[in-house]
Amino acid sequence: MTAENAPSTPHDGASPDVDVDTVGHAAATPDQAQPFAELGLKADEYQNIRELLGRRPTNAELAMYSVMWSEHCSYKSSKKHLSTFGKHTTDAMREKLLVGMGENAGVVDIGDGWAVTFKVESHNHPSYVEPYQGAATGVGGIVRDIISMGARPVAVMDQLRFGAIDHPDTARVVHGVVSGVGGYGNSLGLPNLGGETVFDAAYQSNPLVNALALGVLRHEDIHLASATGAGNQVVLFGARTGGDGIGGASILASETFEEDGPVKRPSVQVGDPFMEKVLIECCLELFAAGTVEGIQDLGAAGISCATSELAANGGSGMHIHLEEVLLRDPSLNAGEILMSESQERMMAVVSPEKLAQFQAIAAKWDVEAAVIGEVTGDGRLTIDHHGHRIVDVDPATVAVDSPVYDRPYARPDWQDALQADTAEALPRPGTAEELAATLRTLIASPNLASKGWVTDQYDRYVGGNTALAMPDDAGVLRIDESTGRGIALATDANGRYTKLDPRAGAQLALSEAYRNVATSGAVPLAITDCLNFGSPEDPGPMWQLVEAIGGLAEACETLEVPVTGGNVSLYNSTGEPGLIDSAIHPTPVVGVLGVFEDVARRVPSGWQAEGESVLLLGATREELSGSAWADVVHQHLGGLPPQVDLEAERALARVLIASAEQGLASAAHDLSEGGLGQALVESVVRFGSGARVDLAGLLARDGVDLFTALFSETQARALVAVPAAQEEELSALAAEHGVPVLRLGTTGGDALEVTDVAAFSVGELRELREGTLPRYFG
Repeated sequence: MTAENAPSTPHDGASPDVDVDTVGHAAATPDQAQPFAELGLKADEYQNIRELLGRRPTNAELAMYSVMWSEHCSYKSSKKHLSTFGKHTTDAMREKLLVGMGENAGVVDIGDGWAVTFKVESHNHPSYVEPYQGAATGVGGIVRDIISMGARPVAVMDQLRFGAIDHPDTARVVHGVVSGVGGYGNSLGLPNLGGETVFDAAYQSNPLVNALALGVLRHEDIHLASATGAGNQVVLFGARTGGDGIGGASILASETFEEDGPVKRPSVQVGDPFMEKVLIECCLELFAAGTVEGIQDLGAAGISCATSELAANGGSGMHIHLEEVLLRDPSLNAGEILMSESQERMMAVVSPEKLAQFQAIAAKWDVEAAVIGEVTGDGRLTIDHHGHRIVDVDPATVAVDSPVYDRPYARPDWQDALQADTAEALPRPGTAEELAATLRTLIASPNLASKGWVTDQYDRYVGGNTALAMPDDAGVLRIDESTGRGIALATDANGRYTKLDPRAGAQLALSEAYRNVATSGAVPLAITDCLNFGSPEDPGPMWQLVEAIGGLAEACETLEVPVTGGNVSLYNSTGEPGLIDSAIHPTPVVGVLGVFEDVARRVPSGWQAEGESVLLLGATREELSGSAWADVVHQHLGGLPPQVDLEAERALARVLIASAEQGLASAAHDLSEGGLGQALVESVVRFGSGARVDLAGLLARDGVDLFTALFSETQARALVAVPAAQEEELSALAAEHGVPVLRLGTTGGDALEVTDVAAFSVGELRELREGTLPRYFG
């Protein structure tokens, strides 16, 4: 019997024999072969570890380094470029930033002593392997990041990218992911305020599941992931540690288990939302009682991550007794215990005098807690298993000082030809009948059709503080019930734009999310991002990542919205490196947070009253490359994306925010994918009120034809509905900020009538939009 498969002890841990790979044994056997390559480490990285330790690593140490130095945990390919964000963050941008990049989640001051913490992360690869649990644990993991900041989670959002809607495998992934997102979030009692669902063959084997969570706290309640104070206790609490989530991350991936032991460990974590709900309430009471000195959730790399990060951040040291970890699987060996990514677990640093109170509160909530170690002052992370020293490292070398690569990157050979193949040269409809048919085709296409089949599986209003939610442009949540203070949140991305021009595509993602927050009436305040790209070892996708980061950082500075944190997801590739279709469309997801002094001033996206004026804010250019029309009608991707005009976006936002504050606009909706035609349809079907519009004035003013007016995707534009008596006031407001404004028509009736095109009944539009997803997914 090996050390790792011995019977359990009263501590529920496996008891090793004398053959365990201890620090002493490692020092005495420098030439023992180790499976570093199977764990994802390069030969030079393994040699680096040996030099740092002055010996070969133990099996447990090798497992720790292999996971903590992985791309997912260390950002070793992107870290150099992520520093660009800091270079573009001004003092003015930091004014409302209470906690920035580097912690579990950023924290922003929203006024009156209130703060909001929010972050988006990916769970992409697990959601392809096991869609339900992959998506569910993605939600659970990001919610725990919010808890670890000392906040109460209050809302979630999601950004989903799937393969072609008619591919035989897409339904498997869609059903699992949507059920996982809804099942976990709904069980936690968190409203899902919005997001996006996109179908594209580029994501066929690499779906994207990006989950965002938002929490609320008072300024004085902020907690950080840091272990300080020699003698303070290290407590692991929540669910017991099992064998799920180990997969290829552990040293044991290359070992053979005993016949009577577990044959195969699942590579995807298994979530329990009801355990997480109890954990939320337990943590909040622990915080309120002042029992926690530092805290870290357990996500990727499990205990090895939490211990090394807490110790490194605190600049102290930590000693762990691994046999004290409570297990639900007694056959786990030491390496598996360290690497397990079992869900619903937290690690806290607790002073000895508060330990009894901590344990009493945990017991009140039926949350198991075990003291597994203590903070030391020696600057080392040491881990013993039944008296055997299996880890002795400088925690900073594990959690902070991971390799930083300057990966080669280069503009792909195919980029010039892609940009030269413009959509503006494609055949386009000319007659009224052809225009009407094109509009019907577009609004029923998978990416412009209603996502109600997806979003109706999520609870949008649980908690009673949701003021706006999908399908409105932004989710709006009341934070302070006494004053009405609240926030708006929008997430956006456009992989097609970013494929055409990564720098502009990232800026356009930010622009759209920024615009969506402004249409709701909120003042944009800060962002979080999730950068989904191909392999960093392929110079093309690496160039896309570098360009996108640079463009996003510059745009954040111009719009004065700091990046609070986020996630990088790389290796979303399956094809031969260097080819145009070897990776996903580069997809930088941007979430923008805005603030309201009173959410009563929120503005919905659809009009409701009869006889209001429909105004178009912003100018229209012929910009069809990367558009929904090019995709749906011609299956075409080429040219340059719409022009980025950040000053125009700022000016438009000022008009939208002021119109909300002054009570001028009764509805506002941004123009993005599908252009004006799509925005008109969505504004009509939102509440079932029609409109009569005439685009002749737009054609004359902007020098475009009727087709371009309807389907161009020029940015920095929005539709606004305003009572006729206030039209002049809103027009004057737009003029004051230099924003072009044009009256298109009047709301009312039960149809959308577009002069020189057709009249579309509200019922027909709804049927076209709402039938697409159910036709594929039931």
